[in-house]
Amino acid sequence: MADFRASLNDAAPQPSLSPPLAALWWAAKGNWDQAHRIVQDESTAEAAWVHAYLHRVEGDLGNAGYWYRQAGQPVAKDGLDAEWERIVTALL
Repeated sequence: MADFRASLNDAAPQPSLSPPLAALWWAAKGNWDQAHRIVQDESTAEAAWVHAYLHRVEGDLGNAGYWYRQAGQPVAKDGLDAEWERIVTALL
C-alpha cells in the first residue's frame, strides 16, 4: 500500500497495474472520468467493484448498487476513503 500511495506523486500510474488498480490510482488523483473510462468496459469482478466505488463517489447510489451486485460485494457503508483503501489493499 505504501508504494501505491507513493506512486500518486507520479504523473501516471505504473504500466504494470491492473485496470482496476489503475482506475483507483486515477480516482485518487481526482480524475473520475479517466478512472471510469478504464473500468467501464472491463468484465472482471474486480473492475465491477471499482466501478461501484466510482458511482458511489459520483453520488449515483442506484448505479453503484448494480455494480456492487455484479462484483459480488456488499454495498459499502463506510466512508469513501476507507472503501478506496480497502479495495486497493484487496487488489494489490
